[in-house]
Amino acid sequence: MPGGETASAAWTEARSSFVHGNYVATVLLCQGLAEHMLAAYLTIGLDAEELPDRVSFNDTLKRCVSRDVISVQDADDLRRLMNLRNPLTHYRSIDDPSNLSRRVLNSMIPAETHLLTDATFAMSMAIRLLALPAFRLGD
Repeated sequence: MPGGETASAAWTEARSSFVHGNYVATVLLCQGLAEHMLAAYLTIGLDAEELPDRVSFNDTLKRCVSRDVISVQDADDLRRLMNLRNPLTHYRSIDDPSNLSRRVLNSMIPAETHLLTDATFAMSMAIRLLALPAFRLGD
């Protein structure tokens, strides 16, 4: 798996976290899995490219789309995943629409439901990535 031990551990732990209801962890791990797999993929093979030591996820997505590793729709959905992860890892004011408490207040839907929905989307993105031709095993 491109991304080595980090990507492999993220995938294993994301599945376990989802099953055990650790939805914040699931979102974080699926985002990490995507970042590691995609950036690592760009650095291997005959058409490998040298990336900066700390490449941004948006840059990785642009490079992957230009090389047809992922589709534009995949990139858009991965940006959505990034936008779900960011307010979980970086402080957001209660006035920020991405703040979980704000989402709860605006929708009147419990936080656990929002997190389950976000984690389900995150897992679906991880599975979509792993099913892409570039990452498929055993074909």
